[in-house]
Amino acid sequence: MSDEHHTSDPSGSARPAPGSATERRGPPRPRLLVLLFGIAVVLIGVDTITKSLAVAELEDREPVKLFGGALYLVLFRNPGAAFNIGTGLTWLLALLAIVVVGVIIWFAPKLRSTGWAVGIGLVLGGACGNLVDRIFREPAPLRGHVIDFLSVFAPDGSVWPVFNLADSGIVCGGVLIVLLALLGYDYDGTVHRRGAERSARAGESDDHTTGGERHETAAGNPSERGTAPSGSAEEQRREDGEESS
Repeated sequence: MSDEHHTSDPSGSARPAPGSATERRGPPRPRLLVLLFGIAVVLIGVDTITKSLAVAELEDREPVKLFGGALYLVLFRNPGAAFNIGTGLTWLLALLAIVVVGVIIWFAPKLRSTGWAVGIGLVLGGACGNLVDRIFREPAPLRGHVIDFLSVFAPDGSVWPVFNLADSGIVCGGVLIVLLALLGYDYDGTVHRRGAERSARAGESDDHTTGGERHETAAGNPSERGTAPSGSAEEQRREDGEESS
């Protein structure tokens, strides 16, 4: 009897080995959803409070210089997107923001990666923070101007466009998502190990090469195949006959 025992996975799904080229891992989905929406809610709250303070404290006031001129606080009402793009299409930007928020909410249950949850949470919070301005601020719903109040290295936004915390969340979240994708970390928890994959391919190539060499050696050396040349037996019998005669 064989001593080997075969066990089956109760889940019915194959689990990759820890050193394989691809692994799937990640915390439970409810925890990731709490993390994602928690980050979004906190960012929306902080963004709303800072914008309200900026309007109350910086209206009709000279820019406030901080950190030796590395940062300035200055009130700026932006009807467009970043870099003052689309200033005449405020309503369209608001609708696009609504679509983005809807897509993120639909996509969120598919997440199995903590890093992706953090990145998408930042993007969601930033998009909602600016969307609140476009819906509720003057001059009209869906045409409201976004409150920007942070300017780096210059008080007028000449070095870098004036921005707010919602913009920072969108940029940081987007950079994090791109970085995770480049490093092989997918939103569903799959981790692509490129180094292990290359090693596995190299090992397979070596196995094929070694097998081919063995086959050629066996073909070129009849003794290794356990068979003698077909003419050797007849020549031996002919020599024995000549000697006997």
